Amino acid sequence: MRAQPANRISRKGLKVWRLYGVIQTVILALLAIGVGVLVYIFKWPWWIYVIEIAILLLFAYFIIALFPKVRWMRWRYEVRESEIELQHGLFIVKRTLIPMVRVQHVDTSQGPILRKYGLAEISISTAATVHTIPALVMGEADEMRARISVLARVAEDDV
Repeated sequence: MRAQPANRISRKGLKVWRLYGVIQTVILALLAIGVGVLVYIFKWPWWIYVIEIAILLLFAYFIIALFPKVRWMRWRYEVRESEIELQHGLFIVKRTLIPMVRVQHVDTSQGPILRKYGLAEISISTAATVHTIPALVMGEADEMRARISVLARVAEDDV
């Protein structure tokens, strides 16, 4: 089996994923408050509050602390002359090879949170699917998009 791909995504991606986790946790906390109000109004058992708090704390730990760290550690990529290799996954690590001859186009995109951290993601489109490399430094993403575009054109000319 080949060695794993050499490149990692930006460490800033870890901060972005944690920020997404905070946003998701706040949404869950608002739902828990709504349930807490219903518990109070209908005088349901007090232990429902305890369950709500336990679920919220576990969710926050997993979605803010644990999953982003493991996801960042597992995300790797490498662009070679004839292929692009991606490796990612939390519980099941998935490795994907994308032949350059199959690449149709390459896009970069960034939302407001990625822009705040100077990051972008690259989308590599083939006839069948779209593969994404998240959380790359903007300059690196632009260079990689241009490089993949040139390599895909060269690979297409060779066929």
